[in-house]
Amino acid sequence: MTKRFDLVILGSGSTAFAAALRARELGRTAVMIEERTVGGACVNRGCLPSKNLIEAARLVHEAAHPRYPGLQPAHLQLDFRTLVRQKDEVVADYRRRKYESLLDAKLRVIRGHGQFIDPHTLDVAGARVAASLMLIATGSRPVLPDVAGLSEVPYLTSDLLTSAGEQGLQELPGSLLVLGGGYIALELGQLFRRLGSAVTVLERSAELLGQGYEPEVGPAVREHLVQEGVEVLTKAVATEVRGEGSGVAALVLVDGVRRWLRADRLLVATGRRPNSDRIAVENAGVAVDERGDIRVDEQLRTSVPHIFAAGDVIGRQQASRMATPVGSQDGGIAAHNALSGDPPRVVSHRVVPRAIFIDPPLATVGMTEAQAVAAGHPCWCRTVPMSLVPRAGAIRATRGFVKMVADRDTDDVLGVTMFGPAAAEVIHEAAMGLRLGAKLQDFIELLHVYPTMSEALKIAAISRFKDPTKLSCCAQ
Repeated sequence: MTKRFDLVILGSGSTAFAAALRARELGRTAVMIEERTVGGACVNRGCLPSKNLIEAARLVHEAAHPRYPGLQPAHLQLDFRTLVRQKDEVVADYRRRKYESLLDAKLRVIRGHGQFIDPHTLDVAGARVAASLMLIATGSRPVLPDVAGLSEVPYLTSDLLTSAGEQGLQELPGSLLVLGGGYIALELGQLFRRLGSAVTVLERSAELLGQGYEPEVGPAVREHLVQEGVEVLTKAVATEVRGEGSGVAALVLVDGVRRWLRADRLLVATGRRPNSDRIAVENAGVAVDERGDIRVDEQLRTSVPHIFAAGDVIGRQQASRMATPVGSQDGGIAAHNALSGDPPRVVSHRVVPRAIFIDPPLATVGMTEAQAVAAGHPCWCRTVPMSLVPRAGAIRATRGFVKMVADRDTDDVLGVTMFGPAAAEVIHEAAMGLRLGAKLQDFIELLHVYPTMSEALKIAAISRFKDPTKLSCCAQ
């Protein structure tokens, strides 16, 4: 017997729930197909658990390394199992309140692996589920590099933050070898170093966070992590791994020189790929690109008119990014376009603020200098050290910088990068500025509370017209 619904959604993460809630608002029935834990990666294995533990590690680090003369270091006792248990409790509570409690007769979850039989029908653990409209929101998963022996040794991925399954980490490793130098590698590398693990990060490129970031970012982040005791090896490629006692050994080419590196645990953090290859999209005629991104138009419609896709599974389509708020926004748009009967909405990924939750955090929005130049803008681009921001000086946290990218002829602000305290919060002022077409003068004339980290944006804008080292308080 085939079960029928108005909208069938593959997945139950933030993208799926946004679409399902919109369907219910429109008086329609929606069902989500989920083979893992309801809520998807962000709440269970990514954003929420990682930020919980990152903050705990910050408290440990701040206590041991006070920034103020007159404060003596304090060494907090760490019970790692209890720390992990409280993280699991936070995740379970959030999942219950923000996901499971929203389910009802019109918004259901069917458990099991789903894949297409034909354009209108799914096989879900042997049962058939059909709908006239479908949404693919299956998210993404960690990429596993082509390293000899990797399939034969135990390794961790970003799923180490889940409480379920063999990926759950219950013991603090004495040492950790991290393959990759992206945001997950850096967040987790700093987290475990601050909790007491010896950490080595291996990055293939010549610098951390190269592509898509300002050239000032990689060296600044690397210097900071190294000062905290993280070993960062660039131009480093792991070619082989093998078990060695209770730990792991990796053969690594570091700038062409072979080295064996050893650690208690191996963390693979070499990126993520769309989950488009396990749902038999070919049976539905849904097209994907060479990266596995499901192809969509600006209304999030796939090559099959009644099938939509949104979230991580579309990768870079329509200039999208793999980020929870992007997927959540797009999920609602997809459901609107599929079900409402109103004029369709188009997606816009022009202004997508991003943050890496290292400490201090790194945040960006809009174009980098290189992207602005490539787009034909005559660039006015200025980097201002965090030491010129009064709030940073007042709290003795002057590491980092803010960089503003603007059109030299029009003074339109095109992009901002900030590495420093509260960057993940401040970046939203810059994002709103870009959304509303702000110019440098708009940032200058906006009154900022003094002293705050958001003044960094005002000081960067002022540097177009004045020497920022010669400003009085309140940056006028």
